[in-house]
Amino acid sequence: MDISSFANGAAYIRGRFVPIQDASIPVTDWGFTRSDCVYDVVHVFKNGFFRLDDHLDRFAASMKARRLEPPEGRNEIEAVLHRCVALAGLADAYVAMVTLRGRPRVAGSRRPADCDNHFIAYAIPWIDVIPKDVQERGAHLHIAGIPRVPDASVDPTVKNYQWSDLTSGLFEAHDQGYDTAVLCDAQGFLTEGPGFNIFMVKDGRVLTPDRGSLHGITRKSVLELCAGMGIEAQAAAIPRSLFEDADEVFAATTAGGVMPVSRVGKRILGNDRPGPLSLKLKEAYWRKHEEGWHRTPVRPLDKMAAE
Repeated sequence: MDISSFANGAAYIRGRFVPIQDASIPVTDWGFTRSDCVYDVVHVFKNGFFRLDDHLDRFAASMKARRLEPPEGRNEIEAVLHRCVALAGLADAYVAMVTLRGRPRVAGSRRPADCDNHFIAYAIPWIDVIPKDVQERGAHLHIAGIPRVPDASVDPTVKNYQWSDLTSGLFEAHDQGYDTAVLCDAQGFLTEGPGFNIFMVKDGRVLTPDRGSLHGITRKSVLELCAGMGIEAQAAAIPRSLFEDADEVFAATTAGGVMPVSRVGKRILGNDRPGPLSLKLKEAYWRKHEEGWHRTPVRPLDKMAAE
């Protein structure tokens, strides 16, 4: 195997490991034609997965919710993730796991049960959903006019690729010169942004939406950090008016960690820079990474070969 061919990333598909540029699925796969799939993303920081078990747990729950059963079991899925990272030779990586519905065995069938589900994974260089230079000055956040798809229609706790509403929010944000967007539901309560959970700080209290949102692993980590630092924090219903009156705002995601916001709509927060509590939580998040918090070392290729 020519390891150099994996320099841009490594993928696993249909039981084979291939360079990321060679990974593909059939155009007739329902994962593509219907967005009938679930996924999860874990990051690797300095050769260690962060909260790998939590991501695998959530991925398993998503597959169960959507009645997806690939041939690979949990232990094999975990081994695939390790091998993708090791093949790519990445110390810091964005690692995705996806289970797709597949194609029906019976021509013309519209029955999901007639499809052979399959699992794919890939590891590519680290991604920040909000670029690092934007994080430094604080992101400029647009509150989108389009509402989030109702929870009763698409369960936001099942990680999925239904991004039509989120993408429309990004269109609005970028057309008006903002970095990214956050959506409210039809009742006017805050939900989430494209690829991240959102937090607000008011009078020293940290709040994150209790609806319309993925139960993010970084969101969970922020709440744990707050508990350990004596900061009052909870998931709650957040009306748009309360959010617009926040003292500080920050986003949280696997692909970027704790990411401060300095503007919400036309409103400038603080001194148009990341707020003190946001920066305190960001520093604690990465410091604890350095200390090995929830770390699973990536297995080297030679160890996997020996096993």
